[in-house]
Amino acid sequence: MQPEKLPAWKQLSRHAEIIARPENHLKHLILGDSRIKKFSAAGAGVFFDYSRQRLDSKALSLLFELAKEAEPLKKFNDMVAGRNVNNTENRAALHTAARSFAETSVFVDGRDVMPEIKAVREKIKNFTSRVLSGEITGSSGKPFKHAVVIGIGGSCLGAEFVSTAMRELALNKIDLHYLSNVDIHNFGAIAEAIDPETTLWIVISKSFTTAETMANASQARAFMQKQGLDPAGHFISVTGKGSPGDDPKAPVLESFHMFDFIGGRYSVTSAVGGVPLSLYLGYENFEEFLKGAQEMDIHAATAKPETNLPLTAALISVWNNNFLNYPVQAIIPYAAPLARLAAHIQQLNMESNGKYVDREGNFLEKNSGVIVFGEPGTNAQHSFFQLAHQGRGFPIDFIGVVTPGYPQYQNQSQGVTNHQELWSNLIAQPMALAKGKDDSVRAKYFPGNRPSSTIIINDLGPRNIGRLLSFYEARTVFEAFIWEINPFDQFGVELGKTMASKIRNTMAARNGGDDYHCEKLDILDEFYLDMLFSGKIPE
Repeated sequence: MQPEKLPAWKQLSRHAEIIARPENHLKHLILGDSRIKKFSAAGAGVFFDYSRQRLDSKALSLLFELAKEAEPLKKFNDMVAGRNVNNTENRAALHTAARSFAETSVFVDGRDVMPEIKAVREKIKNFTSRVLSGEITGSSGKPFKHAVVIGIGGSCLGAEFVSTAMRELALNKIDLHYLSNVDIHNFGAIAEAIDPETTLWIVISKSFTTAETMANASQARAFMQKQGLDPAGHFISVTGKGSPGDDPKAPVLESFHMFDFIGGRYSVTSAVGGVPLSLYLGYENFEEFLKGAQEMDIHAATAKPETNLPLTAALISVWNNNFLNYPVQAIIPYAAPLARLAAHIQQLNMESNGKYVDREGNFLEKNSGVIVFGEPGTNAQHSFFQLAHQGRGFPIDFIGVVTPGYPQYQNQSQGVTNHQELWSNLIAQPMALAKGKDDSVRAKYFPGNRPSSTIIINDLGPRNIGRLLSFYEARTVFEAFIWEINPFDQFGVELGKTMASKIRNTMAARNGGDDYHCEKLDILDEFYLDMLFSGKIPE
């Protein structure tokens, strides 16, 4: 059933009109000693403060009533149990199993998948430890010092977020690079930064047919051959069982399996992230990261709605999107190592929940999904916070870290350390957005009433990064379960790719490829193709 037919949804629609009244401006709602106690929760090592969201007790109560009626917790537990929640592709969605260390079985179509998942983890551990020890070397016998991830989207963004977040814990044995863009500038920059003899290429693609990934992999192989090196001694694959990347006739150093029941944007805790992260951080840190994700998975599956962090966050997202009409969500981590978090969550959320139909194929009567973007604070404050404060407001997730890395740097400026200065802004910005400021000079007037949440973790250790990842994954699927959409397919990415293949065939034919022919293209497509082949823009 689409949620707008539920009684709680209808009551929320009416209550949103009350919240819009001047007397319910955030500067009034946040008054009182009990506000943060009533509008915050903690679980699985994360503190979640939503006291500066545009909510009163009645709105919060109705949102939890919506959670009972829409049954997102039941659907989440169906997902964790291995049921086919990805109905359009007739698959389970079992990213949670990839980080489970429980002894219980998880069955998909009558088969326990946990032995295979554990076997892949063990294979990652053994292979990466042998690479790091120098037992496995490149074709010339030199130990590996560089690893290049060749992938795109979910095959890259999650691992990049995690490796950036935990750079302080890197073993400094292997430098990690990401070749995600088919733009030759991406390849060229990496080619200049690496030593080919000591480079390991990690090709990540479930189907091993993704055009951009295959183009980059082909470029990398040609590059290695030009250096007189055998690519078979420098390439590994992370791919689906039986794909072209899992073909014994195309030898690689090692091949690691992905699973149909783990979607790309949910795959960082599988071999997709496991191989590069274990090479960069060591398998022990990767396993700690998995255990942090598992802790939040358990919390999301078992905590009651009123104390369930990702479910509460999802309900607030629905409230902001569908009842307060905010189409945008910003993620602002006040921790520079979390610089790639927003990019990862952008794909996770927008590819999952940017849907046009419900699970039954009916056109949606509401908007699902929001535009997600973000940058680290305090940089963001000197970038787009002018709009946040005085332009079109949008909800923000502020993320803070209690204990920073690099404790040796304790210089004080204006009486405080750098980390304390960072926190002064983390504390001030949500309140400034909520309260605003009256001023007789209109250019200096701040309307306030801008909603935000604050998420706090203790440090940037592996467990907390895992918890943060799982929080946003669970929040994303909870939103989808409330909206009654499927967050595990991504047909929306296919149309442009299909059209690109026609243009590619025409390019290949123009390049003299005997196996290709010119396709019938639109006039505009031909215009840009002519520009490319002429090598200059029109005068």
